[in-house]
Amino acid sequence: MLKIIKNIFLLSVIFLIMSCEQASLNKNNSNSLVTVKVFSSLTCPHCADFHGKIYEELKKEYIDIGKIKFEHYGFPLDLAALNAEKILQCGASSEVNFDFLTEIYKKQNIWAVGSDIKIINNSIKIIGKKFNLTEDEMNKCLADKSLEEKILNERIEAQKNYKISSTPSIYINEKKYKGSRDYKSFKKAVDKLL
Repeated sequence: MLKIIKNIFLLSVIFLIMSCEQASLNKNNSNSLVTVKVFSSLTCPHCADFHGKIYEELKKEYIDIGKIKFEHYGFPLDLAALNAEKILQCGASSEVNFDFLTEIYKKQNIWAVGSDIKIINNSIKIIGKKFNLTEDEMNKCLADKSLEEKILNERIEAQKNYKISSTPSIYINEKKYKGSRDYKSFKKAVDKLL
């Protein structure tokens, strides 16, 4: 019985540590007035649409001047999204990773097609090479079971903590955004908090 209690305690500590390390990518400093968290799958067309329509405009108007901290959380819905997330997290800096994320979404209809995971992985690696990732680095990330476990555990924690049921799920200062996914509506929600 004591052994079971110790194991439960150990698992609780592990989950607590993992939830503290959850942010996959974040853009800007913690002094920002507003934090936007986006839980997304890299193969999700709605996620790509949100990123293209809203992130790009937020970056110009709010993120680059420090008013908004933008956080991307990987919530892979399939193996292709998981592998793309692993390669995305190979990048060295947050700045490069957000540019890489933007490119992954822009080219989603090129790399995220078909059912052959080897072809999909190679298509993702073509994008990664444009961001100075080598074939060896990306292959190591794809084979990295601890990175895979980290991403999947973050997904589990996000589902528990935020009740994620679809992607993208967007939170502004820890409150779920339920408004329209156009920039004007999103900007209005953000402006109320500034």
